[in-house]
Amino acid sequence: MALYSPKKPPLKPMSDINVTPMVDVMLVLLVIFIMAAPLLTHSINVDLPAEKAAAASAQDAPVVLAIDAQGQFFIDQTRVDEANLPDALTALARKNAQTPIHIRADQSIAYAKVAHLLAAAQSAGLSRVSFLTQAGGK
Repeated sequence: MALYSPKKPPLKPMSDINVTPMVDVMLVLLVIFIMAAPLLTHSINVDLPAEKAAAASAQDAPVVLAIDAQGQFFIDQTRVDEANLPDALTALARKNAQTPIHIRADQSIAYAKVAHLLAAAQSAGLSRVSFLTQAGGK
């Protein structure tokens, strides 16, 4: 008695890429990086030596350069003519070139005036410059 066996079609090579193993590997790597990331952000504890530093002197007090709405220049509260501004800043730099400079400019002043003030401070050798603004802007 012969058993009925239908003929099976011949097997063809599979041409699709199986991405399941790749996804599994990526998920494992993601979990490893998520667990390792907090370990990389911890800082090294260092016991630093204690030394006495010199107290900040009055020379380190910032100097305020201001331009009012009329375009007049001021060093602290003293009005300075635009022609004398480079000389006044050079004298200030001779005292201490590391003097912090704070610039206050009226909002209606053209940028060219502020740029002139910055250029004068830079040519005098004053490089620690910051701008002062009023809190609570629009």
